[in-house]
Amino acid sequence: MRSPRSLVGGTPDATYTITFDGRDLPAQAGRSIAATLWSAGILAWRTTRETGAPRGAFCGIGSCYDCLVTVNGRPNQRACLVPAQPGDTVTTQEGTGHADLAV
Repeated sequence: MRSPRSLVGGTPDATYTITFDGRDLPAQAGRSIAATLWSAGILAWRTTRETGAPRGAFCGIGSCYDCLVTVNGRPNQRACLVPAQPGDTVTTQEGTGHADLAV
């Protein structure tokens, strides 16, 4: 049976683990956080400020800011641009990601 991988002789990269909202997910070197979430079947990882509507990747190139997540405690990271790193802790971002600063 032929597959794209068999045609080019490629082998998959080694996997490692990142954590998303307390759930361990497999990731591969070179994949963005958005790609890692997509491959796990997760399509939304942010809520909007006003209505709490779910958001995920929209443009995929870092222009629209719909894919914002909190990575290792840093809010407002664009999941489509940030490479997944071994041991990353990614959490759903609610609104601006600065709930602790709300007045």
